[in-house]
Amino acid sequence: MNSDRTGGVLLGLACGDALGRPVEFMSAREIADEHGRLDDMVGFGTWNQPAGTITDDTEQALCIARSVAEHDEFRPGDVADRFVDWYDNGPFDIGRMTVRALSRLKHGAAWDEAGQYVWENSPEGQNAGNGSVMRCAPLAIPYAVDWDTLVDVSLQSSQITHADPRCTWGCAVLNLTIAGLLDDTDEPLEDALDIVASDAPDELTEALTPVARGESLDSLETSGYVIHSLQTALHDALTATTVEDAIVTSVNRGGDTDTIGAITGSVAGARFGASHLPEQWVSEIGEASELETLAGQLTPPIK
Repeated sequence: MNSDRTGGVLLGLACGDALGRPVEFMSAREIADEHGRLDDMVGFGTWNQPAGTITDDTEQALCIARSVAEHDEFRPGDVADRFVDWYDNGPFDIGRMTVRALSRLKHGAAWDEAGQYVWENSPEGQNAGNGSVMRCAPLAIPYAVDWDTLVDVSLQSSQITHADPRCTWGCAVLNLTIAGLLDDTDEPLEDALDIVASDAPDELTEALTPVARGESLDSLETSGYVIHSLQTALHDALTATTVEDAIVTSVNRGGDTDTIGAITGSVAGARFGASHLPEQWVSEIGEASELETLAGQLTPPIK
């Protein structure tokens, strides 16, 4: 498997996350007024952090990657424990559903109970955020050639905090798409949708089918709703001519910029490779060396 492209998955995720962090919640017009076209890592802004600072997107992805690298398999209970340890260290950015699920985990709930409870007790409109799709991409590397298992572990990774089927199957579609790119398939998103067609929610597959077919879309939303995030990120990642263009385009749309940037970066990174990421971006990210190392450790076969 091409190590440049597996590295691109993790480094692309981090670059999209860090580029989007300082402008999170801003509109496209507000970003343009302040930065023109934002294509450099800048400091402060939203969350008031230095340039190149990653958020919960990459930090949770690191929890997953470290766990799989250590155990040579995905262990959801171990990942849940790592999420709780991370939460206890007081991250500056964390989603509301994730907070509620991790709080239940801290008080003894099992990994497959906490997210389920939060989902069942959340009203429509607050129950299908993008907090699991943003972090799941590391799983696409070790299970890139075992798509049945990749689907299973993707669902489980989401269930820890986000049990809504739009989230769980969204993780599966995203990871299957990345795996397809790593395996040089011609139509990775279309293949992914074919695999999940009989199980995934219609709303998810109907939103992503036009993207898979390369159809032009009238509008792309940038909210934290998982369907919006996946549709926009996959569109930008699969239609751009470079990894930089993909990430910059998604971030400059405004809205949930760090997460949509992270998802876009993981897919575009798999498509183009880490070596095509701007060197200036990677040099700003303090975790870049560990991400590269982990990508190498995650490369299949998993024992």
